[in-house]
Amino acid sequence: MTAVPMGSLTLVATPIGNLGDISPRAVDALRAADGILCEDTRHTAQLMAHLGLTVPLASLHAHNEQQRTASVGARCLQGARLVLVSDAGTPCLSDPGAELVDAAHTAGVVVRSVPGPFAVAPALAASGLCPVPFAFWGFVAKKAAQRRRDLGRQLTAAPVGPMTHAYFVPG
Repeated sequence: MTAVPMGSLTLVATPIGNLGDISPRAVDALRAADGILCEDTRHTAQLMAHLGLTVPLASLHAHNEQQRTASVGARCLQGARLVLVSDAGTPCLSDPGAELVDAAHTAGVVVRSVPGPFAVAPALAASGLCPVPFAFWGFVAKKAAQRRRDLGRQLTAAPVGPMTHAYFVPG
């Protein structure tokens, strides 16, 4: 019996605003990929052009993640090395990918992560606020009533003692 090649899913954090912020490890992972899953292929195509890389792109965003998850897992189990990126920052943190990663783990796919830009860390460091401990809550809700409800729940669930709360505000 021959062994079936095991592929992988690698999460790669991408630059937030400045393409020069991409790490050499991230470039290596993108270069070695058989395919790249991304929120917006047009956006990722700009990054790939900047890096001089040509790797097939496929969309994976909030509206199609559930439908694509099974086929992505199957490709990895057949030996494909796939990379997941978001438009800016780290996949799964206020961006699509968490459902895919969970399904990949369940299917036995190797999941790796290449660290990179995380806007919250440098913002906290420069803020003058106490950065430890902190909670990152993602994007605040756009609607005021939902935002009040979320903030009330999140701020009352804090552990004993002071804590800095970090949010993304939609632009």
